[in-house]
Amino acid sequence: MAIKKPVTNELPYTYKNRFVSLVILIFGIVLLFFSIIVSIHFGAADLTYHDVLNAIFHYDLHNSAHVIIHELRLPRAIAAVFVGAALAVSGAIMQGMTRNPLASPSIMGVTAGASFLIAISLALIPGITHLGLMSFSFIGAGLGAALVFGISSLSKGGITPVKLALAGSAITSLLSSLSTATGIKFNISKDISYWYAGGISSVQPQHIQFALPFIIGGLVLSLFLSRSISILSLGEDVAKGLGQNTSIVKLFGTIVVLLLTGAAVSIAGMIGFIGLVIPHITRFIVGTDYRWIIPFSAVLGGILLIVADIVGRMVNAPYETPVGAITAIIGVPFFLYLARKEGRGL
Repeated sequence: MAIKKPVTNELPYTYKNRFVSLVILIFGIVLLFFSIIVSIHFGAADLTYHDVLNAIFHYDLHNSAHVIIHELRLPRAIAAVFVGAALAVSGAIMQGMTRNPLASPSIMGVTAGASFLIAISLALIPGITHLGLMSFSFIGAGLGAALVFGISSLSKGGITPVKLALAGSAITSLLSSLSTATGIKFNISKDISYWYAGGISSVQPQHIQFALPFIIGGLVLSLFLSRSISILSLGEDVAKGLGQNTSIVKLFGTIVVLLLTGAAVSIAGMIGFIGLVIPHITRFIVGTDYRWIIPFSAVLGGILLIVADIVGRMVNAPYETPVGAITAIIGVPFFLYLARKEGRGL
């Protein structure tokens, strides 16, 4: 006679997987710190790894190498880590809430909306502070997402992954065109081009100080939501059957996505595909439990962006290739593969 397994509140996850995942996570964190050191080492000024370590642990205000590291290279490395983490976690949350493997901030119009309102603010409010830019970035992120989901919901047959991707591409193109027109009209094309190229080369310490609390807050909130998103990813009917208030989960999940994406865009502009690629890689490693997917995505997203930044400085030295171009080289083939795979079900 078959023995029924007891019903528990835990999601299916074996100890072996949990142990292996923990080992890989620790290795990823070590690799992330190593990548930060390598990133600080690379640059126009010839600095040694000894200079880097001394500047971090024994800062000397009168040492020019230490000043370069603290004022230029360390903020750049920190920005890469937190922007990569923010975009990756945003993508993971969007994919979990919508059960859409094509969901990501760049594809769903979130980053384009944020950049669009940044362009509007630069045109209409000369001398706007970075905090003001960040506020417009948050509002624009919400606007882009609302337009994409609104248009998709009006189509015949309702929302599907490919329809969301198509609507996102259309809205992204529209908002990008409007931003370009705004730049030409108000003679701010040079300022706008920075946001659309996507890069962290001009990041200053004050930018980090403004954005970091929002990103850290969003990452912490995402960890609190991780279990609920795991249940929601099983399907809305299943989640409601388990007693979950799906509307509240989606509301807080959306707030987290807007916080993370808005802050990331306000620092680095439009950097695409991290939120698409990293969650899929993470699920391949740790499975479908978002209590592991979210911290893994944060670590892998930080590693991907900081490595992309290093590659961008190496491929055409002494000139820099925008980091957004490097991530696109990785992300576009991945997106086409997923779109083709999902499109078979239409």
